[in-house]
Amino acid sequence: MKATGIVRRIDDLGRVVIPKEIRRTMRIREGDPLEIYTDREGEVIFKKYSPIGELAIFAGEYAETLYKTCALSVIICDRDAVIATAGVPRKEYADKALSDELEKIIESRSLYVWREGMDTIPAIADGSSHTVRCAMPILSEGDIVGCVVSLSGNEKEDKKVPAVDVETKLIQTAAGFLGRQLES
Repeated sequence: MKATGIVRRIDDLGRVVIPKEIRRTMRIREGDPLEIYTDREGEVIFKKYSPIGELAIFAGEYAETLYKTCALSVIICDRDAVIATAGVPRKEYADKALSDELEKIIESRSLYVWREGMDTIPAIADGSSHTVRCAMPILSEGDIVGCVVSLSGNEKEDKKVPAVDVETKLIQTAAGFLGRQLES
């Protein structure tokens, strides 16, 4: 653990304010769920909670099925990072931060489909050889919890082919299904 040198007092209702600098650095937004841990030395640890992270294995199997049956390269992410991949190198994507553009798509709460003439969008912040073709945010009980994304291949020709209706329906179905799994 790293000390920040910041000290905050607990108010009469038991609340403590997490400083803006820490919220920005850790990408904690208003309304984000936090898990609270304690240890024997008296430390209280707040950790960002990822509801879709609870389904990481299941999400990975779903992504793998989309890849094997439809040849779709897919990533499934929570609001901050990639949690499952299929059809792309796992090392290149696993636990990587999302690009700002993909975060905006997620915040829009609506389907994104790349069309010819539009700028390409990288899926992760570090950049990669793949770009977003189709993305659908995962909603659970009205909250944004993540996103299902189909990616272009790494060949230049494939980047110029827009997503087809079947692909968009599959991505929408996957996002809807994963959102429902979190509700039950």
